[in-house]
Amino acid sequence: MEKLSFDYPASQPVQQRTHVGVVGSGDLEVLLEPSSDEMAHVTIRTSVDGFGQIWKQVMDRFFSRYQGAATIEINDFGATPGMVMLRLEQAAEGSR
Repeated sequence: MEKLSFDYPASQPVQQRTHVGVVGSGDLEVLLEPSSDEMAHVTIRTSVDGFGQIWKQVMDRFFSRYQGAATIEINDFGATPGMVMLRLEQAAEGSR
């Protein structure tokens, strides 16, 4: 089990909490809630070790488009980068 953390500048307040996905074989859950500052704070707990660079690339890509000030917790059980992006986009949509 690996735990990763990333922070990104943010300019838009998040309005509400949201929860998408489930932790299960090949999937993940995303918990998103408003941040107390103008940052996005991401914590990832993954069952697959050694993919920190790929996680960073996915997060960098997402936050190049998303500017929400949020605290995001991701609990992963082997999801692909495409599934990660889908769940992040669903959580962002649900928090508006």
